[in-house]
Amino acid sequence: MANENSKTPIVERRVMACSELEVRDAEGEPPVLVGYAALFDERSEDLGGFVEQIAPGAFSGSVGGDIRALINHNSNHVLGRTKSRTLRVEEDNRGLRIEVTPPDTGAARDLLESVRRGDIDQMSFGFRTKKDSWDEVDGTIVRTLLDVTLIEVSPVTFPAYPQTEIALRSMEAWQEENTPEPPDFTLRRRKLDLLEG
Repeated sequence: MANENSKTPIVERRVMACSELEVRDAEGEPPVLVGYAALFDERSEDLGGFVEQIAPGAFSGSVGGDIRALINHNSNHVLGRTKSRTLRVEEDNRGLRIEVTPPDTGAARDLLESVRRGDIDQMSFGFRTKKDSWDEVDGTIVRTLLDVTLIEVSPVTFPAYPQTEIALRSMEAWQEENTPEPPDFTLRRRKLDLLEG
């Protein structure tokens, strides 16, 4: 069942384990951080009663927007921005690929060293849901993100899957729509009363 969210004020964040997060160094050029902020058709961990996956094309409507790259979702530590062409974001056949040329700041240098050492190897993305679907597959509730507004991407320290109000509300609405109403026996009881009387 598809769900169109007309008003989605809450920003959701998801973390992807991505062993391909790397720093590319070319002689005489600034370092570039390369990786995937999201992978298509990969199920998340349990997010509080459901798992989530991302459909190919979910980001296609927003990859051309003004997106930021942050450190750990912290807007005080901006790594790049599509508007300034220091962040490149694209959908390919695997997922949401990013390339960011970070500034020469202490926080960015520390992050690059942590990625080089392998201490940080995961990414996350912040988004607002425009369209999703909810299904039950083999007893597991699966939310599929079909169309999202991408806000930011972040290399992150911890793989957290925070439950968000909007996702839980969407799941509850889906469950209500897919739970059959209990049968109303009032009419049957009246007919039986008439037959017996």
